[in-house]
Amino acid sequence: MRILLAEDDISLGESIESWLTLDGYVVDRVTRGDLAQTALATHDYQCLLLDRGLPGLTGDALLQSLRARRQTMPVIMITARDAVRDRIEGLDLGADDYLVKPFDLEELSARIRAAMRRHDGRPDTALRHGALALDPSAKQVTFNDEPVDLTALEFAVLHALIRRPGHVVSRAQLEEALYGWGDEVESNTIEVHIYNLRRKLSSDTIKTIRRQGYRLAELGA
Repeated sequence: MRILLAEDDISLGESIESWLTLDGYVVDRVTRGDLAQTALATHDYQCLLLDRGLPGLTGDALLQSLRARRQTMPVIMITARDAVRDRIEGLDLGADDYLVKPFDLEELSARIRAAMRRHDGRPDTALRHGALALDPSAKQVTFNDEPVDLTALEFAVLHALIRRPGHVVSRAQLEEALYGWGDEVESNTIEVHIYNLRRKLSSDTIKTIRRQGYRLAELGA
């Protein structure tokens, strides 16, 4: 899952980026609101971590712009403004959550997962598709109730597919979910991960849709 982090405190931004990368996310980090606006217009993100006091364009103005365009991507405000009125303002602007600095990084991860569950309209932590289950919090996958050992990138590919059951996910969308700015992507990387997933799950788990991408097959419970 790819996250945009908009935070002008360099030290805090680096700490958050390092933590979330270790937690299995792809993180792009910017220090200005106008740069965040550009990134959102050119890349596909599943969550935005947004400081309110950004230079160039405030976090408040950026969030207002997103919601005015009916963009429903989960947004978590991360800010030092801790008064009740500040929290109310942030949530009323359209934030899905409001986290006051300093905060525990494990709590941040939990709040991201909770925001994604609400956005996807599911009450539990695991994503399910027939006999396949993927738990983002535990980083576990089961197929026919048996655990499946995946690499971090295989897990990310499967996560991108299971979040869109019944839909074709293009190669470009999978690369967006797996790689951040400056990461070198080999030409056959996605194909290799798909091959390995089919080998570890079953050969007919993932369908190739010619010239479009991939989607999960209908799987029995």
